[in-house]
Amino acid sequence: MTAPDPSSAERGAPLVAPNFITEIIERDLKVGKYHRVVTRFPPDPSGYAHLGHIFASFLSYRTAQQYGGQFNLRMDDTNPELAKQEYVDSIADDLRWMGLDWNGHFYYASDYFGRYYELAEQLVTQGDAYVDSVSAAEMSRLRGNAHTPGTPSPYRERSVAENLDLLRRMKAGEFRDGEHVLRAKIDLSSPNIKLRDPVLYRIVNHPHFRQGDAWHIYPTYDFEHPLQDAIEGVTHSMCSLEFTDNRAIYDWLMEKLGFEPRPHQYEFGRRGLEYTMTSKRKLRRLVEEGRVSGWDDPRMPTLRAQRRLGVTPEAIRNFAAQIGVSRTNRTVDLSVYENAVRDDLNHRAPRVMAVLDPLPVTLSGLSGETVLHLPYWPFDVIRDSPDGLVGLPGGERVPPEQAVRDVPLTPEIFIEREDFNPEPPKGYKRLTPGGTVRLRGAGIIRADHFETDDAGQVTRVHATLLGEDAKAGGVIHWVSAERALPAEFRLYDRLFRVAHPEGEHEAEDDDSAGPADSEAEGASAAPDDAAYLRYLNPDSLRVVRGFVEPSVAADPEDTRYQFERQGYFWRDPVDSRPGALVFGRIITLKDTWVKETPKAAQKEPKSSKVPAAPKAQGPSTPQKVQALSPEQEAQAARLVTQGAAEADARTLARDPQLLAFLDGAAPGATFGQVASWTVNDLATALRAGEVRVQAADLAPLAERLAAGELTTRVARDALARAAASGEAPLSIIEREGLNAGLSEEALRSAVQATLDANPDKVEAYRAGRTALMGFFTGQVMRATQGKADPQAVAAALTRALAEG
Repeated sequence: MTAPDPSSAERGAPLVAPNFITEIIERDLKVGKYHRVVTRFPPDPSGYAHLGHIFASFLSYRTAQQYGGQFNLRMDDTNPELAKQEYVDSIADDLRWMGLDWNGHFYYASDYFGRYYELAEQLVTQGDAYVDSVSAAEMSRLRGNAHTPGTPSPYRERSVAENLDLLRRMKAGEFRDGEHVLRAKIDLSSPNIKLRDPVLYRIVNHPHFRQGDAWHIYPTYDFEHPLQDAIEGVTHSMCSLEFTDNRAIYDWLMEKLGFEPRPHQYEFGRRGLEYTMTSKRKLRRLVEEGRVSGWDDPRMPTLRAQRRLGVTPEAIRNFAAQIGVSRTNRTVDLSVYENAVRDDLNHRAPRVMAVLDPLPVTLSGLSGETVLHLPYWPFDVIRDSPDGLVGLPGGERVPPEQAVRDVPLTPEIFIEREDFNPEPPKGYKRLTPGGTVRLRGAGIIRADHFETDDAGQVTRVHATLLGEDAKAGGVIHWVSAERALPAEFRLYDRLFRVAHPEGEHEAEDDDSAGPADSEAEGASAAPDDAAYLRYLNPDSLRVVRGFVEPSVAADPEDTRYQFERQGYFWRDPVDSRPGALVFGRIITLKDTWVKETPKAAQKEPKSSKVPAAPKAQGPSTPQKVQALSPEQEAQAARLVTQGAAEADARTLARDPQLLAFLDGAAPGATFGQVASWTVNDLATALRAGEVRVQAADLAPLAERLAAGELTTRVARDALARAAASGEAPLSIIEREGLNAGLSEEALRSAVQATLDANPDKVEAYRAGRTALMGFFTGQVMRATQGKADPQAVAAALTRALAEG
């Protein structure tokens, strides 16, 4: 099978439509204000890249490209308590997958910690900054409000010498968190409250993942962001509208510190998505509480999750280009994104057949096996061409045999259970007793009689293959019972069942255009309640087992399919393997929410009553299969009480094999994580009888993960190995050193390799640019895949650089 090749327009990112920012850029270039455009995207590495990032990153990247400029990727790692190398690596990898190319212009805020500090001392020396020692609450009170000017702190007039002494002692780690801050001395009576002596540095006695314990004070976003823009030569710094008032601080710093040429900040309207949440803090909670299987759970709005779901970078880029740039915030209907995904898949996904809820059918009138040659793109293929080749939807031309696949038709087949009804409702156009229906590509069949079990459920249909010598009002899909491949199908739906799970306000810590600094978060963040958790869709994941036609066995593993009448699917890149196929549904063929969910009902409910989840339409409605019996509902409720997430509990309640395994886990703090692993990581192997570890053995692993002593990757790796071998997960970690640091020899080797690869930076460091220590540390941490201890790296680098 040859999938259609995306056109050149799809391979390259779409252009940014003309907007007020491009008008400014064109004017600046015309008058010679700048000779080259430089933009940047500064994500905060405290979580994984998400859908809230795609518009801002696309805008900055493509704008630079369109004007022949430079795009910088910058990690705003100024919060040592949350920033991690894991997040840095994942963000860079996901943005690269999305098509962004920074051509080596990859930076960290921490690359310049030394330079920021020098500039802070310069402001103090100039009389433009001072060390304040009031509490955070008192500082907020003294600032006043929109109607009352601010009041000077009793420490505002400290001498330059006293301020320098305190600042240096803050840097040396002499004080507790919050005991002092460095503030800019601007204007306490300004109507822009941001200018009322904003905080520039705060004390955080926490090791930094790149700098170790080298720093005890960290710059705020308002201080770091403009300085790094200026240092890196950024010309047009694009931020979302909530940073409009912060621009005054940006300009003040450029003026006081004398940067030329001077960068400028421009604000655009944020683009949110309905039914989506992009607060990394809240997404992190979903992961940590086991309500999803991880940052790559296909229901999550992270780019890593969308990749695992099967969405292509072309679809994401096309969506980003569609939503436009303006000066106002706007929430985009999720269907715009989903339709961009459908449009992309429609032209690349070959059509094949899969049966998700199989009902056996015995056919008479068929002697043995017949091989049918069915087209992959029955409606889009251009057949008539002078060169004898077949034109595919993406424009590629292939030999005719590559546009079709062999599909075996045998006397025993499977159809969807809902495609046969002994007592059909009015208008039913599928198979009924004595009625006819067309099997896709195989002819028309008539149902002669059927069998049932003691409960009256249909267990088999006996039918006659009539060929084409009959009429039928409907068409159904099918697979050969003898030749089809068994598979697990994961049917994903929206994670939230209301349009605004966080309310009408945007996520307060979404850094889609620039992260908020700690002071701003502390002042304006909404209370950390769990209201959004009540809007989780309990039917966001349904797992079923069925069969897929055998032609898929020869296809590349990353093939996206349209399973006829079911939706778009592909093999799960984590769990699927030959002999144990797992297909995840990328998206349904049509929007199953729009008809059932009036606009009024899509708003967050004002009452405390939680509305019922909207029901999908169509022949394959999840709700019909999703319903639990009273006994299963009681089982699910018990599991939730023990600590399982509701979606996991419902999956477990209907699957005796998974439930029997989990019964060995003790209720408590680790139960939810073990339940999540059971559903999302072990389910396929459990059903195949291939899990050799016991649920009780997983509690210690879950405890270590919850305590932050293991990364999610290490925990899942140990879990997979334990399941296959029966060895305790922690024993595997200890024996194989999955979470261990490096040996001294390996560390020395990584340090020397880093210095050898960057001789110019080594020379600059030895000439006095000590801020490059952060760069070297980051390179060593990356080379060691984060296994090295940052303090040991810093010590090894200091020795190696001194030896030269």
